[in-house]
Amino acid sequence: MNDPRRKDPFAELYGDFSDRLHGDRWRPDVDVFETESDLVVRVELSGVRREDVRVTVDGDVLRICGSRASQESGVERLHQMEITSGPFDRRLVLPVATDRDRVSAHLADGVLTVTLAKRGPARRTVEVERE
Repeated sequence: MNDPRRKDPFAELYGDFSDRLHGDRWRPDVDVFETESDLVVRVELSGVRREDVRVTVDGDVLRICGSRASQESGVERLHQMEITSGPFDRRLVLPVATDRDRVSAHLADGVLTVTLAKRGPARRTVEVERE
């Protein structure tokens, strides 16, 4: 019988991060915003090395995946574990059209910043010249 008042015994030890887990992978937190010329995605990846991150753009989907190594070697007794390790995967549908040839990614201080240049308007007015 499940008693909704009963606390999850593992939540006390491991913390409550079920909203960040997706199958066998964890999902890093992201911020997505626009500037006048770019779409910017910031991803919280503290403890992840640059060589352990992969960024791809496929159509209107940005995918950020990789792995964070566990820091638990030599631990004799674990009291609490809230920092997720192992593989991660985050896929975002881009809210505006971007130029996939003008994408940059920079990892500093535990934050990955992906900058995607916005594509110009698909429609434009062409002025008719005189003869």
